[in-house]
Amino acid sequence: MSASAGKPKPRGSVRSAARLAAVQALYQMEMTGASAMAALTDVRLRAGAVSDDGDESVAVDEAMLKDLVEGTTARQEDLDARIAAHLAESWSFDRLEIVLRAILRAGAYEIVARPDVPLRVAINEWVDLAHAFYAGKEPGFVNGVLDRIGREARPDEAR
Repeated sequence: MSASAGKPKPRGSVRSAARLAAVQALYQMEMTGASAMAALTDVRLRAGAVSDDGDESVAVDEAMLKDLVEGTTARQEDLDARIAAHLAESWSFDRLEIVLRAILRAGAYEIVARPDVPLRVAINEWVDLAHAFYAGKEPGFVNGVLDRIGREARPDEAR
């Protein structure tokens, strides 16, 4: 087993890679208290490196990465409220695992603030990313929460 086994690898587009890097930055910020700028610098350094198994890293859409991290951070209170509104009464937002919170926050941000990305594309990308981290029910949970946020934020697209 290689040292990178278990680590999610970005597949596909430079935007998909930006989403993964954004989750990594948001996770780092929550775990260490790092600023958005410090976390972005760190994930950019890692994105430009060669992985443990010798594969070249995937290019990242830098503008999208910056927007996802800075936008999610700036609107975190609103995003958390939107997410919390779609949790079961017995489940608080704070009980969510940090990676899951990062995925939901950034996904909600993309839905609310990035109309240039079609709603279905945004939801599918975040669900795919959840599959990179989780093998259980979490990707379905991400799908459900982001779908409900999308129906509220973009009712014309959610038909």
